[in-house]
Amino acid sequence: MGSKIIEIFNKIAYNVLSALYQPFWAAVLLAFLAMFLYLYAKEHEWKKNDFVRNMFATWWRAFRSSSNFRWTFLLAFYTAMILLRTVLNREIWFDPLGKLFGGWGLYEDGQFTTESIENFMLFVPFSILLLWTFQKELLDESENIRFGKTVWEATKVVAVFSFLIEFTQLLFHLGTFQISDLVYNTLGGAVGGVIYYLGYCRKRKNKIRNRGQLSEH
Repeated sequence: MGSKIIEIFNKIAYNVLSALYQPFWAAVLLAFLAMFLYLYAKEHEWKKNDFVRNMFATWWRAFRSSSNFRWTFLLAFYTAMILLRTVLNREIWFDPLGKLFGGWGLYEDGQFTTESIENFMLFVPFSILLLWTFQKELLDESENIRFGKTVWEATKVVAVFSFLIEFTQLLFHLGTFQISDLVYNTLGGAVGGVIYYLGYCRKRKNKIRNRGQLSEH
């Protein structure tokens, strides 16, 4: 009877702690962002009654008038989606190194899985958004970017970001640390860099063509 009671209490404690732990980092991130909003509102002396209206009005004005703000917003949104999928909304794993060398193919322990493809595809849009938002900071060239530098910068940033995600999973037992994840994520970043470069070249050619047509008239 005593052992049964202890087992029940252990299960209750585990479930309660798990329920609190799973949203913990998402709550920390939201609280951190909320404090930036609070500091901004305090600096601009927003009144309590007009707080919500001022917040949305300020955001909408910036979103409508600044293309850089729009790209930054999309990048922040997509980054949050990645973090929610990989770190912030994960269950506790007791052996984060249990599949260190796994996850390379489409079958894992006899079961079909698309995790490798998902890891690759997840970072292609991230890489494109990153380069588009921070082209000047990452590429240092506003008119004529180079293919090698573009792909290298995309690969480097995604590799570091992916390692931080995997290390966080390992440190806090929020998933499994897998070398295949690092490789597929980084490969997705490199492909995103190639796609961005091709899109940039196409856009630049169209701009030059339009300038030529205007000069003819």
